[in-house]
Amino acid sequence: MLFQVGGQGTRPTFFEMAAAQQLPASLRAALTYSIGVLALRRPFLHKVLDHEDEFFSLLMLVLETHSLRTTDASFSESLYGLRRRTVKIRVKKEDVRPNSGDGIQHSGLEKHQRILSVVFLVVLPYFKSKLYSIYNKEREARLQASLWGNGDETVEDAEYFSGGEASLVSRETTIRARLMKKIQKILFVCYPWLHASNEGMSFAYQLLYLLDATGFYSLGLHALGIHVCRATGQELMDTTSRISKIRSNERERLHGPPWLKALQGALLSCGYTMLDYAQTGLIAAVFIFKMMEWWYQSAEERMSAPTVYPPPPPPPAPKVAKEGIPLPPDRTICPLCSQKRANPSVVTISGFVFCYACIFKYLSQYNRCPVTLMPANVDQIRRLFHDM
Repeated sequence: MLFQVGGQGTRPTFFEMAAAQQLPASLRAALTYSIGVLALRRPFLHKVLDHEDEFFSLLMLVLETHSLRTTDASFSESLYGLRRRTVKIRVKKEDVRPNSGDGIQHSGLEKHQRILSVVFLVVLPYFKSKLYSIYNKEREARLQASLWGNGDETVEDAEYFSGGEASLVSRETTIRARLMKKIQKILFVCYPWLHASNEGMSFAYQLLYLLDATGFYSLGLHALGIHVCRATGQELMDTTSRISKIRSNERERLHGPPWLKALQGALLSCGYTMLDYAQTGLIAAVFIFKMMEWWYQSAEERMSAPTVYPPPPPPPAPKVAKEGIPLPPDRTICPLCSQKRANPSVVTISGFVFCYACIFKYLSQYNRCPVTLMPANVDQIRRLFHDM
């Protein structure tokens, strides 16, 4: 069967699809990091971080619904100029020859496909994130129990068998807790297999898409029967008129007294403005996140880096004592024997150089430097090597 796409946008590359798929994760990281930085001075923002999954899913629900409604593409796909198209296999029955024009015909998304696209883009990732958090908590609890033991069972049993009215409440609580633990245990066992299956299917579809063996980038797109194509120039121009038509229809459906219509129209205008600038604002948020990440990382590196100080100046030369041996004008002459130094050695306490035999004998007898008369011993003699 010959597949032909007539009059439609071309197929996007694997890297375009991968970038569009990774954009929501980058956006979430940028928003989380920005809110975390702002929460350092405004602690009430920690509540947003406590419900990070719900906050981000609600934001993406608004963005994805608006984008699919106006552009027939997800939020990230619309940034890359991509569009979702329904795949329909067209067969001419009057001609049974194999090359009779059979092919894939693309058309706009239907209403149920938009709804299911939102489910695949927002709802399923939300549940996946929740399952991962439950799995993480159960894994940490099992690790803690293996290290420290589980001391909650005796307390639960004591509450369960206690009498009185309070025992009824404690029994219900205990039953719910046990039921939740059983569910968590089941999820703990099943989640790795579900996660591995999902990642394996995603990898298989992406590999097949990279090799041009399929037109579906993911299992979700295959299940919905949707191809992602590049938008043509005409489609990009028609998007503006389509959005204005949708908004004019929404304004016409407003009911009530004039003041209520004016209020509703103002709210709609504010909502439209926010949605229009959402793409630019969120891309700017990602850019600001990268800038802040670089700024704080460079600041941490500067703070953690050891401070480099200039080398200290050398100490002043020791003074020659009045009763000490005077220094010869030739620096290669030993002050003790007045001969050229043999096996030059330095006294560390003063820094003057002598013959090793001369200074060893002198320090053994007098325990002081012969020039400065500072206390010294043979352990403070160091050999000097000129030629190495």
